[in-house]
Amino acid sequence: MFLKSYSSILIFLSASVILSLIIFVLSFLVSQKADDREKLTAYECGFNPFEDSRNEFDVRFYLVAILFLIFDLEISFLFPFIASFHCINFIGLYSMFFFLFILTIGFVYEWQKGALDW
Repeated sequence: MFLKSYSSILIFLSASVILSLIIFVLSFLVSQKADDREKLTAYECGFNPFEDSRNEFDVRFYLVAILFLIFDLEISFLFPFIASFHCINFIGLYSMFFFLFILTIGFVYEWQKGALDW
């Protein structure tokens, strides 16, 4: 009885593992292994590596990164609000408007202080 009820899950799991291994092995065998000039160029940082990788970055880079993380996390609080909007009373609605008001005030403050100027 136990194997009969879980046999479809076992078949699906084994098929997915076998298919994943086949795709992995084929991509390893078919892919090109030679590094070309474009592959060895700098990426994501914007400048070529000409010195030690422990160079000092401008503090504005860290400030913008932290501000992005803060606002990104605060915006993620809107998703549960939107998902449960049909059953929220006025207190929940006004508290979300208050949250958005504080978020907007913080964004305007950062903008006026020049924290977002690059």
